[in-house]
Amino acid sequence: MTQITTVTTAPIEGQKPGTSGLRKQTMVFQQPHYLENFVQSIFTAIGGVEGKTLVLGGDGRYFNDRASQVVMRMAAAQGAARVIVGQGALLSTPAASNLIRKRQTDGGIILSASHNPGGPNGDFGIKFNTPNGGPAPEDVTGRIFEATRTIESYKILEAQDVDLSTLGTHALGGMDVEVVHPVSDYQALMEELFDFDALRALFASGFTMRFDAMHAITGPYARAILEGALGAAPGTVVNGTPSPDFGGGHPDPNPTWAKGLMDLMMGPEAPDFGAASDGDGDRNMIVGRGAYVTPSDSIAVLAANFAHVPAYASGLAGVARSMPTSRASDRVAEALGIACYETPTGWKFFGNLLDAGKATLCGEESAGTGSNHVREKDGLWAVLYWLSILAATRKSVAEVMADHWARFGRNYYSRHDYEAVDSARANALMDGLRAQLATLPGQSFSGLTVAEADEFAYDDPVDGSRSEGQGIRVGFDGGSRVVFRLSGTGTQGATLRVYLEAYAPGPDGLDAAPEEALAEVISAADAIAGITRHTGRDGPDVTT
Repeated sequence: MTQITTVTTAPIEGQKPGTSGLRKQTMVFQQPHYLENFVQSIFTAIGGVEGKTLVLGGDGRYFNDRASQVVMRMAAAQGAARVIVGQGALLSTPAASNLIRKRQTDGGIILSASHNPGGPNGDFGIKFNTPNGGPAPEDVTGRIFEATRTIESYKILEAQDVDLSTLGTHALGGMDVEVVHPVSDYQALMEELFDFDALRALFASGFTMRFDAMHAITGPYARAILEGALGAAPGTVVNGTPSPDFGGGHPDPNPTWAKGLMDLMMGPEAPDFGAASDGDGDRNMIVGRGAYVTPSDSIAVLAANFAHVPAYASGLAGVARSMPTSRASDRVAEALGIACYETPTGWKFFGNLLDAGKATLCGEESAGTGSNHVREKDGLWAVLYWLSILAATRKSVAEVMADHWARFGRNYYSRHDYEAVDSARANALMDGLRAQLATLPGQSFSGLTVAEADEFAYDDPVDGSRSEGQGIRVGFDGGSRVVFRLSGTGTQGATLRVYLEAYAPGPDGLDAAPEEALAEVISAADAIAGITRHTGRDGPDVTT
């Protein structure tokens, strides 16, 4: 017995989507009407869901199971024709993007707070991806936000939960719920892109690897592909079972939160290759024996080695990077004679470039890399790309990096995060920087002379839209740089991100410790912005 109920509600403050949907503490989403209001606002913003087909899935964090049932019941109440949902309501973000594209649906809803911690006291999130498989662009998120401010009611179907453990099609009112295997379609895509025979031969030769899934969604994907299809030794994938609270950890693949993997890779018992992925499977960390690869360097190496991957061997249309990402990939693009685009942070900005055929590879410094195969960043894809390079060259990660720096020079790079900073203090820091922009050029700080300073704005070369206020850039003579930006992915206070870059053209100065190479830039950043004074902290909470 099912019944459609119209529930009277009212706008709830704070439902403005960030760079990738709405993220709040789980307990906030559990408040009466909170989730329903936002889901209804998504439906309103896309012109309703009557007769439409949507993809639905999430990273398995706490509240994922309950939220998925709410989304399906609301879609059914409003006339949706079909919801394609991952078994157990699980789908990695890149797998969801692939399903949207492969099945040519009207978009999808992804339940995740990405790399944020999970559990009852952790975070939850929800975002809408458009029919191209990518995150909703700013005009769509703007309409969603406007709908949250005017909502008066929502419709929901009163019904029993759909059995999401059983593959196949189930009825929910007049709507079909198609439960699909979370991994199979994604694995098929990877088999089209990469030479699995060559990767199997790599592992058969005695090559060893550790993949830390961080108790998150990529575990089942990595086990099926690395240990199953490619023959990596059992136990290659660790922490591979998705957990509602990510094993009590923080599912962010960086040296701070993946410390166990880093300790192994820097120790005497290190395997040949190490990697990690995040909560929803779209981020990655790459590390070799004694050699950590920054995400900024990773996208540059992938671009420089495109010929080793069948899907890209015919050439790259272009490379795109987010503005805070180091300029290492710019140097590769120049050498290859292809365009390099600088976009604001947020994968949605790459979508237009990919759809228009202007770019093939994209990367963000926040551990995100991807290509035109989907419209999201893709952690496991990046791992397979790296494995393809190692299989073709039979070199270690350290040797690949040394060769790359010898050819292109080295962009030393680090990101300092100051988390949960009082919002007023963080905004005061940024306002102070804006007030200095016109007078900074020509001044010297900690031995570095400012060459240019501005607040980044982006004019989309495809649709002509303009995005302003995307971060403050300060460039120094010689190619060093610092970028200041407030992140849109946190849920408490403000996260100040400080991006630090120093360029060494070689042949000397390519093997310094990053913090040593960046010492002048770090000191100059504090002198210019007053980081210590505004945050009250002697150093960052997280360094990547």
